[in-house]
Amino acid sequence: MSDLKWDKAFALEQVADDEGLLQELVEIFKESALSDLAGIQQGIEKGDAVMGEASAHSIKGAAASLGFHGLREVTEAMETDCRNGSLGVVTAQLPELEKLLDLLQEV
Repeated sequence: MSDLKWDKAFALEQVADDEGLLQELVEIFKESALSDLAGIQQGIEKGDAVMGEASAHSIKGAAASLGFHGLREVTEAMETDCRNGSLGVVTAQLPELEKLLDLLQEV
């Protein structure tokens, strides 16, 4: 799980050391990230960088607030690529994102 680069101490700080709340937020993130992954995949299929940007941004923000730095890094690169009207980085990084989201399911 080191690829996720999860800073659990940071995440716990964000929820005032409430382990239960943190786990609840992580569970919500797991579900929303899979939905956003579908949005990224649809953006690639349709050639729609705007759709890809919105979905990557959503994962990036949640990952950042929960201390998942590996996910934040990948989706930040995807978001920037889409913002520039491209889907090249998004397409290239999709397998890495899928791998990280699989790892997230194990948290």
